[in-house]
Amino acid sequence: MLSHLRPALVLFALLTLLTGLAYPLAITGLAQALFPKQAGGSLIERDGKVIGSALIGQNFTGAGYFHGRPSATTDTDPNDAGKTVPAPYNAANSAGSNLAPTSKALIDRVKADAAKLQEENTDAPVPVELVTTSASGLDPEISPAAARFQIPRIAKARGLDAAKLQALIDAHTQGRWLGLIGEPTVSVLALNLALDAAASP
Repeated sequence: MLSHLRPALVLFALLTLLTGLAYPLAITGLAQALFPKQAGGSLIERDGKVIGSALIGQNFTGAGYFHGRPSATTDTDPNDAGKTVPAPYNAANSAGSNLAPTSKALIDRVKADAAKLQEENTDAPVPVELVTTSASGLDPEISPAAARFQIPRIAKARGLDAAKLQALIDAHTQGRWLGLIGEPTVSVLALNLALDAAASP
């Protein structure tokens, strides 16, 4: 029996070392050498301090900032470990809401959000992405249309000219990859950083 078991255990140990240790280390080393920024998490720094990632959204709520999509991520309730509480853009718990399109809770939330957004800008229809969550809950980008929709609120809160805000959006819009694939997007974090810089004296 030992003669049958020994080859299996040796093969198990070799494959574990190869696929569980050698391969991941080699790929990580290669990624760090060829794409150091991406392999490090695409981190964004300001004044030598990490303030976010280009890959994970943040929960901007102030009237003077561009807002991203709603996020349905949650975290453990500090008062009851058996329950969860909303924690927008919680990178440790990427998830959608899992509510069906016919869910009353979802419909009520979307209607309330849409009504609030429409009060901020009565001249344009509310972009659907500003009231719906993504599958990950971590989207760092919005469409240029969703950014433009927020101009009146931000212009009022910051006392900035709408044309200046439009120019910021245009400058930070990423077009389709190779001019064909995907849709134009705007990084909310990059746009808000530029907004702070533009508003500084």
